[in-house]
Amino acid sequence: MKKKIALIIIVILLAIGIRFIISSTGSFLKNKTSRMNPPKVAVETITEDNVTQSFDAPGRVVSKYQVSIMARISGYLQKSFFKEGDYVKAGETLFLIEPLEYQNASNVAGANIQNIKAQLTYANKQLARAEELVKQDYIAKSKYDEILANRDALQAQLKAAQSNYNDSNRNLSYTRVKAPVDGRIGIIDVTVGNYVTPSSGSLTTINSTNPIYVTFPLSAEDYARLSSIDKSGNEKRKVELYFPNGTKYELDGVQDFLDNKVDESTGTVTMRATFQNPENKLLHGEFVNVKLFANNKVTVPLVPLVAVQENQEGKYVYTIDEKGLPKLTYIKVLGQSGNNWMVKSGLKKGDKVIVEGILKVMPGSPVEIVSKEELEKENAKETK
Repeated sequence: MKKKIALIIIVILLAIGIRFIISSTGSFLKNKTSRMNPPKVAVETITEDNVTQSFDAPGRVVSKYQVSIMARISGYLQKSFFKEGDYVKAGETLFLIEPLEYQNASNVAGANIQNIKAQLTYANKQLARAEELVKQDYIAKSKYDEILANRDALQAQLKAAQSNYNDSNRNLSYTRVKAPVDGRIGIIDVTVGNYVTPSSGSLTTINSTNPIYVTFPLSAEDYARLSSIDKSGNEKRKVELYFPNGTKYELDGVQDFLDNKVDESTGTVTMRATFQNPENKLLHGEFVNVKLFANNKVTVPLVPLVAVQENQEGKYVYTIDEKGLPKLTYIKVLGQSGNNWMVKSGLKKGDKVIVEGILKVMPGSPVEIVSKEELEKENAKETK
């Protein structure tokens, strides 16, 4: 028991001794630091400006029209008039389904029309004679009614035959499978020689290319701010597009559609921009980055990019407090405007921030504020 008590006393004494050493060392370092020359820094005053705010978002290229090409009749696929990846115009023939059966059906339907027309011509002549004969009581009225009914029946048969002929010609036209829209052909799903039916599925697909859509999500917070700036949520706005390698697409788009709800799972509003794509540089399904610009300008504090540092907690700057000492201040930004960050919170007009000499600054430790020119001369001497 005595050994345990002695051990506890020793541990307590050691802890007191370590704390004294740490305290003494800290005081020594602080006194040594205070005796050193304070680092020279350059300072700028925060200003405000009217700027166009932008919002960045990931986007995806989507064809305006995505059409599955289907067979509308049954038959053997006889010919293909294109190669995979070709660009086609609306109305161009893509496939030929064996037409002989449908051509024969059209011929029979056409001949049936001619036959009925001939019978109808004869019936009309008979009716004209009967009209004269019945007036003179040379034939019974019942006979006249019979001739009239026969003529009316032939007229009805002619209409039915004409409809049948039109239907057979429609089926014949379906033997030439045509492109319904301008666009780029995808992979051929059914090759020449196969028997196809309306239930066979897609023969190929066409994705329209010009114009083309880009859809992108905007956070509910950004959407609320955008709506506040423009006084409306449903406005046409300028959109820039950037490829994954950072290259900007040469043509700007227009945001012309937004969804009518916030996605509960992501907290975003889906928006869409339309881009002209005359050289087919944008491909359906491609992932890109977009920058959406508000229509109206907004007044915000601006802080130079060089003044802003970043750590795990976020972006921060060193401000000069009322005692002239540097203070670490975290900020939130809305985006870039030229060589400045647009500040959402953390800074206001008139605040002073350190823009050069930041690496030597310690929060709460004195600094010497000099001009940028003097600091540049000082840095130049140190590098020699």
